[in-house]
Amino acid sequence: MKEMAFILTSMVLVDNLVLTKFLGICPFLGVSKKMDSALGMSYAVIAVMVLATAATWPIYNYLLAPFGLEYLETILFILVIAALVQMIEMGLKKYAPSLHKSLGVYLPLITTNCAVLGIAILNIDNGYSFVNSLVNAFGGGVGFLVALVLFSGVRRQIERSNIPLAFRGIPATMIAASILAMAFMGFTGIVEGMFL
Repeated sequence: MKEMAFILTSMVLVDNLVLTKFLGICPFLGVSKKMDSALGMSYAVIAVMVLATAATWPIYNYLLAPFGLEYLETILFILVIAALVQMIEMGLKKYAPSLHKSLGVYLPLITTNCAVLGIAILNIDNGYSFVNSLVNAFGGGVGFLVALVLFSGVRRQIERSNIPLAFRGIPATMIAASILAMAFMGFTGIVEGMFL
């Protein structure tokens, strides 16, 4: 139980996929303009990460590894993730059309979101058990949500601020993202101190 708590806390704060590993930057920058879109995208990413892990972990451990087919990992994982995203997109289109419309082009981009593929591969590389992999995936998704929600608030403040013309738009956004990433570096010692 302590190991799972450490994995979860670590993925949300210390090993945040967006702010420390720089995975999932496209939706991080693209969807964080509006809080509703950021929340919707984050919930969809959490669902895809957990479902992708639940599908890819057994495929790797019971199909690829025993037969020496580890080299097919990336291709197979991408196919599984694409199928899951299509199912979620169809569900959102039917049951939450306003959310589907607000996510727009970013929803299909979950298929190519390297954070989703990254979490599936990290679970295998770290040698996690099935349950620990699910916890890691959920923590990665929650970390994605935390990063998007925080950055959405930061971007709202940037738009309201009177900043120099040369820094408006992308420069201010990138500077703010780098400061947020540096702030998350401070959690390293805290999380290790809590569990070790």
